[in-house]
Amino acid sequence: MTEIINGKVLAQKMQTELTEKVTQLKREKGIVPGLVVILVGDNPASQVYVRNKELAALAAGFKSETVRLSESICQEELIAVIEHYNVDDSIHGILVQLPLPKHINDKKIILAIDPKKDVDGFHPMNTGHLWSGRPLMVPCTPAGIMEMFRNYKVDLEGKHAVIIGRSNIVGKPMAQLLLDKNATVTLTHSRTRHLKEVCRHADVLIVAIGQGHFVTKEFIKEGAVVIDVGMNRDDSGKLIGDVAFDEVAEVASKITPVPGGVGPMTITMLLEQTYQAALRSVSH
Repeated sequence: MTEIINGKVLAQKMQTELTEKVTQLKREKGIVPGLVVILVGDNPASQVYVRNKELAALAAGFKSETVRLSESICQEELIAVIEHYNVDDSIHGILVQLPLPKHINDKKIILAIDPKKDVDGFHPMNTGHLWSGRPLMVPCTPAGIMEMFRNYKVDLEGKHAVIIGRSNIVGKPMAQLLLDKNATVTLTHSRTRHLKEVCRHADVLIVAIGQGHFVTKEFIKEGAVVIDVGMNRDDSGKLIGDVAFDEVAEVASKITPVPGGVGPMTITMLLEQTYQAALRSVSH
């Protein structure tokens, strides 16, 4: 019988624990973790994400700010907004919602964020910490997946983990976090030859390719753990993952659903990293 890795339930449990830690931090140190989310333009999906982040932050007792900026804002103005929050001691986490409008260079925007407040973990300094085995701020989706493995007792040592997708947001940082746990990692992508065969060797398969129901039963080794990072809409507008859940669940030992799998954990790790940044700000 396949076990469902329920990200929604795990996220609720972790956020309840986080609320207690935040209350304690306020009581003992007088510090309230502060998170600002900067949203440029009116991308509907981004609007939903930002609202969810805001609600979760407020529910956990954080100071939460959302800065909504016009699509036509120039790069220098956006950097000025970031620099304002870099020096604001009441803010411990800064997140610029991606994607940004075409005329803005997202690499320069990420570089403008103080690495100590980069709760998305995208700044090159945080990437360097991760790849040198001393992670500080880690991209939230891979961090959430690692929590799922921990809570659902997935032993990674010596296991073969295959990742489909090599983005800086999921694939690459995920590879390093798995290596840290002594897994053997294969990072695949759209140019990988014989992808199906490669995936069939995986004890753990993480799919972040952005194509609805791309991974079918033929990709899966009997008893594999399957993590679906995909968020797609089918023809009827229903939210679906990159994995054909019903057929893959027949052969996988553990699997994440969409929705209710990885998504809620991403927001939880964003809050957790903001809280950790607030803690570090006290100890410095």
